[in-house]
Amino acid sequence: MQVDFESVKSLRLECNHIVIQSFHYHALFHYFADMKLPLVAIVGRPNVGKSTLFNRLIGKRDAIVDDKSGVTRDRNYGECDWNGKNFRVIDTGGYVPDSVDLFEAAIREQVELAVEESDIIIFLVDVKAGVNPVDKTIIKLLRQSGKKYFLVVNKVDSEKQVASASEFYSLGIDRVYDISALSGRSTGDLLDDITENFLLDDQIPEDTRLKIAIVGRPNVGKSSLTNALLGAERSIVTNIPGTTRDSLDSVLKYYGEEIVLIDTAGLRKKKKVEESIEFFSNLRTFKAISECDVTVLMLDAKTNFEKQDQKIIDEVVRWRKGLIIAINKWDLIEKETNTARTFELEVKDKLGTVDFAPLIFVSALTKQRIYKLIDLCKKVQGERSKKITTSELNDTLLPEIERNPPPASPTGKEVKIKFITQVGDYYPIFLFFTNFPDQIPDNYRRFLERTIRRIYGFEGVPITVSFRQK
Repeated sequence: MQVDFESVKSLRLECNHIVIQSFHYHALFHYFADMKLPLVAIVGRPNVGKSTLFNRLIGKRDAIVDDKSGVTRDRNYGECDWNGKNFRVIDTGGYVPDSVDLFEAAIREQVELAVEESDIIIFLVDVKAGVNPVDKTIIKLLRQSGKKYFLVVNKVDSEKQVASASEFYSLGIDRVYDISALSGRSTGDLLDDITENFLLDDQIPEDTRLKIAIVGRPNVGKSSLTNALLGAERSIVTNIPGTTRDSLDSVLKYYGEEIVLIDTAGLRKKKKVEESIEFFSNLRTFKAISECDVTVLMLDAKTNFEKQDQKIIDEVVRWRKGLIIAINKWDLIEKETNTARTFELEVKDKLGTVDFAPLIFVSALTKQRIYKLIDLCKKVQGERSKKITTSELNDTLLPEIERNPPPASPTGKEVKIKFITQVGDYYPIFLFFTNFPDQIPDNYRRFLERTIRRIYGFEGVPITVSFRQK
């Protein structure tokens, strides 16, 4: 699928040797998918079941579902496979026209962008609520878009409610689809018609793109960083903590390479999580960590390092992901009173054994060093995939072990390490073969890890040191 570049608004950001090209939303989709997949947007008023239908289509609970309206604020992407035809689905917030409410106004903008970005639209309405004046506004918006759309009446849980769905023909629609997103009733007929002209895709290639999860406490600037990199307002940005609830994937075109950016919900301390939706948002952030290659933990230069940041780091290390700590809002700090080196030493002191994570000082507002952050992510991912040959490991590390041997076992027997090899396809694991694998203390394990890092680097990468019976 070719992009009509004459209709594409390009913004070139040049920073030394870096050129980032950001495309108009209508063309953005063609670079978003793993393949050139069609994009289907679900739009409608609040609380008509859009997220429920989204979850039904993608086959998992990826969008937050709650009885409270307005739960979905940002656009949430997923992938659907129907009879061998793959396409992307986008879940949007509830459309509320002409609202002065800050969130509702932002949601309205997101819906309009989703319509512009998509190829096909599912306009979802509620059979129990009947035709609403807002529905007429949305229909007008869809007609003006020139996109193909399907009017879908949700919550038709039985044949008895089918007659009530016919009320929506008054909107001037040729066909109304009555479904139940919750039970799946008649969703197959809808999908048959939506995918009628989609191409079959028998084999989905592995996604080898670098995936970066941007995580941190609320209001540290995660969405602002994502938007600054993309040159477009992919996420809603306000000064209210917790604005981003769903984790979002966007694609950054960087030196001709596609890099996936995952902007996640801000993590709060558990005692402050009062809504169920906040709980699910926290789970979503941890899920993003588990699926990324490199995690960027953002800190606020004015608030420094807190316990919640340490919990995020623990999760990153548990999943053995690359880790970078980005200090945001550095432009607001007086350099004379708080130098970068002093700040770095304070953070490193709190990191303890995770001092292998590199620090970078950025400003999402002024774009200071944000592209160097991407270079650093690429470097850390390269460190994660680095392989040291068995012969080199033994030639280098065995002499170090001879000079600093492990302590004797509790029974007084000598502990000897005879052989070392690296394994692991996705992150570095070092196996040390010894006669007493259970007798090596943790402090010696840390000595071996420090030795490996001193010689071979592995900056920003958690490594595993394991002992096996020789």
